Amino acid sequence: MLNGMRDRVVVQVDGQLKTGRDVIIGALLGAEEFGFATAPLVVSGCIMMRVCHLDTCPVGVATQNPVLRARFNGKPEFVVNFMEFIAQEVREYLAELGFRSLDEVIGHAELLDIDGAVEHWKASGLDLSPVLEGPAFAEDEPRRHRRDQEHELERHFDVQLIERAQDVIAHGGEIVIDLPIRNTERAVGTMLGHHVTRAHGQNGLPTGSIVVNLTGSAGQSFGAFMPAGITLRLEGDSNDYVGKGLSGGQIVVRPPRGATFAASENVIAGNVIGYGATQGTMFLSGVVGERFFVRNSGATAVVEGVGDHALEYMTGGLAVILGKTGRNLGAGMSGGMAYIHKLDRALVNREALAAGELVLGELGSGDAEILRDLLSQHVTETDSALAASLLEDFESVLDDFVRVLPRDYAAVLQTRQTAVAEGLDPDGDVVWTRILEVTGG
Repeated sequence: MLNGMRDRVVVQVDGQLKTGRDVIIGALLGAEEFGFATAPLVVSGCIMMRVCHLDTCPVGVATQNPVLRARFNGKPEFVVNFMEFIAQEVREYLAELGFRSLDEVIGHAELLDIDGAVEHWKASGLDLSPVLEGPAFAEDEPRRHRRDQEHELERHFDVQLIERAQDVIAHGGEIVIDLPIRNTERAVGTMLGHHVTRAHGQNGLPTGSIVVNLTGSAGQSFGAFMPAGITLRLEGDSNDYVGKGLSGGQIVVRPPRGATFAASENVIAGNVIGYGATQGTMFLSGVVGERFFVRNSGATAVVEGVGDHALEYMTGGLAVILGKTGRNLGAGMSGGMAYIHKLDRALVNREALAAGELVLGELGSGDAEILRDLLSQHVTETDSALAASLLEDFESVLDDFVRVLPRDYAAVLQTRQTAVAEGLDPDGDVVWTRILEVTGG
């Protein structure tokens, strides 16, 4: 309201909304959308055991275990029925207040009985007028959404990429595009990826079909959600969220050719790189910020240093970290694997180590070959001096690498390998029973 922007945004409220009365109160306070989470979850069958992160949900809501999932008896109709009751209660309250629709009550905080809350001793010294009344000198400002935002998608960086790659998207083949980029260009490659996915489905195009070579500084979410078939090569640096939700594409970020600084000692990209990635590869010749590979479930990345909280909640995929790490590495990591050069064990999440949830070990022969191959690719893609030096004396430096692997994930991998050797279905009930026995789940 102070900046004349209230009518340009839609305010959504959530947090313990369970009844139609909650919706009405939210609307009177200015909300236009309402988020329900816990209540529909309970309606679906959740009994609030709070073991979602342990894969042991007894009613089969939050688990990958097929034995437990078989217990789930929720149906969409249950949630539909619940929301219809919510809507009915909203109508009843609106009728009592003398309004015909929810839109009409948005922002009418004067209809709230607030005396009990304002005069309560816990609210002593707390001024609620900014929430209940709004700024006194902006009282003429709208209190609800009236204007849709103009995202100017027709001016997005990807428009030119889509135009030039149309033939490849439609008929196959290969194309290489060279362009400059600046940091006001966000989510580069995402709209292009949408067109590829719409035309070819989740598997995208063959690797190398669309190669985009960029020079400069990229804005946030560079290569977000990008599917297979698209390669983004950036010579420069990038902001946060590189490869967010990466879905099969390839991202390469390297310093400008001829740069005199040591790439392994300088930041090449921002925070939360590879957040929620499911597939694809990233080669980053330099150091990145905090929360590297959070919630990664299938992508592979090589990087030359990371900040705090790396590999947080990781469930799959592979990370190679050639330089220093920040603190709290591997917090909540339940799957995937990492090869880290000269890991400082004091920086690994203490609780995970103390509980034996993370296993820090030496690399085996299979690990060594995977690491050598990734280092070679890293050199090819980025001309990394650090990776090249490690490859020169690979056998000697191999002992300096530590493999980080969640204990239960390691047990699952071993059990599945044994099952395949015995000719069993690795996803069958027999194998899952073995996994439960091994992991204690």
